[in-house]
Amino acid sequence: MARYVGGQFAERVGRQVVVDNRPGAEGTIGTEIVARAAPDGYTLLVASAAFTMNPAVVRKLPYDPIKDFDWAALLGRAPVVIVVGPSLPVNSLKELIALGRSKPNYITTASAGGFMHFVSALFRSHAKMDATIALYKGGAPALTDVMGGHAHMAVPTVVTAAPYLRSGKLKLLATGGTKRVSSLLDVPTAEEAGLPGYDASIWWAWATPARVPAAVLGKLNTETAAILRLSETARRFAVEGAEVEIRTPAEIREMIKAQLAKWAKVAQDASIQKQ
Repeated sequence: MARYVGGQFAERVGRQVVVDNRPGAEGTIGTEIVARAAPDGYTLLVASAAFTMNPAVVRKLPYDPIKDFDWAALLGRAPVVIVVGPSLPVNSLKELIALGRSKPNYITTASAGGFMHFVSALFRSHAKMDATIALYKGGAPALTDVMGGHAHMAVPTVVTAAPYLRSGKLKLLATGGTKRVSSLLDVPTAEEAGLPGYDASIWWAWATPARVPAAVLGKLNTETAAILRLSETARRFAVEGAEVEIRTPAEIREMIKAQLAKWAKVAQDASIQKQ
């Protein structure tokens, strides 16, 4: 996603765009680099939902998620999916919740930590059911155990689960966004399937260091919005199970504040400890 949008951006503004991967620590390593960069609009962070979850679980963040960043553009959003293994005797979200409530801690939820841990905790809270948590070193190993019957369910992103959904190795009960996914129109949202208020998606946005001039921020937003309106962009994003979402810098800042509060409450309610 970053490479595609970056390439399109380079063509529009006549500047080379280099994607610099800085993995590790749930994204905080790369995030700190951008926080400390010059506020000239030439250094951008591709932030995701983990940006608003990390403050709830990282004891000493090397940056302030509000004060150290401005927001240039929202790129897109992809909901999570609620899936179960083929051997679990449920075929709907209501049946899964009923089973979980009737047998506290019987259901084992596979989680890769981080984002997956938060959206799973949010699910358990809304479903009012207790479950056993099994931690894995990634989404793929977690789903492998769900398929094998060693865990019962998982709440991954669409793109992580897609290969197993196509092959029928996982049962898809619902999507986690507020509207149906264009590539899965026959699948209900969690709200439609009997879980009111559940809203969990991964999103991607361009952030800059704080104090970037307003004119520069506006230029970044305008050019990115033009790219997001291309039909090719919608097609590329759909491959990732995502849909384009265009917002202004001010709207994104309010979204970030709301997300920070939301995931902080989830961490508190689920007793997710800071490390």
